[in-house]
Amino acid sequence: MARHATRHAPRHAARRQGGLRGVARAALGRPVVTAGVAAALLSAGAVGATVTGGSASAEPLSFAVDGLTSTTSTEQTKTEQQDAVRVAADRAATNAQRSAAAAHAAEVEKARAAKAAAVAKAKAAALAKQRKAAAERAARAAVRKRIVANAQEDPKSVARMLLPEYGFGQGQWSCLDQLWIGESGWQWSVANSSSGAYGIPQSLPGAKMASMGADWRTNPVTQIKWGLDYIKKSYGTPCNALDQWNSRSPHWY
Repeated sequence: MARHATRHAPRHAARRQGGLRGVARAALGRPVVTAGVAAALLSAGAVGATVTGGSASAEPLSFAVDGLTSTTSTEQTKTEQQDAVRVAADRAATNAQRSAAAAHAAEVEKARAAKAAAVAKAKAAALAKQRKAAAERAARAAVRKRIVANAQEDPKSVARMLLPEYGFGQGQWSCLDQLWIGESGWQWSVANSSSGAYGIPQSLPGAKMASMGADWRTNPVTQIKWGLDYIKKSYGTPCNALDQWNSRSPHWY
């Protein structure tokens, strides 16, 4: 029996020794948890395994975070917050500048459009004024043409039309009318048998009226132009000429 025990004793001891070495190797082969990994595991809510008496049991891992790690994390968060605030402020400033630039551009465009509209309106008004004046001139020309064409039948209308051209207002018309009624009765072909005076203004001699046109014998317009020019140069106005005509006997001017 002793021999049997002796034979088997080393074998059992070897088993025990080998078991211890296995435990040691297992212990030596466990991963080493650093501070950084510990912090990561803590933030992720990791659960570690605790080895007790050669068996593993699941328990929450507890890691200590030192003051330096906490301070670094707080400073980093603060810096990130400051960066976010600065970026937001920069974006707000950029947007404000863009809005101001857009508003300025809109005002400039509005002013340009208003100026262009004012210029266009002024041009349109000037053009309308020109067209109106041209129409009025055309109307007066048509009236003048009609009056001149009818001068032999209505020489008085010619005289009234020509008064302004010699600086006489319509207030002088009645004096001129009386003067030439007394001289010729407004007859363009009448001749004074004793003196040789001729035409509506009774030019003496009649050939003087050739200074206004070669047709002085038959054209009342030529005769009236000469008579108005003569009155202006000699008496100033038809009323002055009438006064002189009335003061003389026999009448003449």
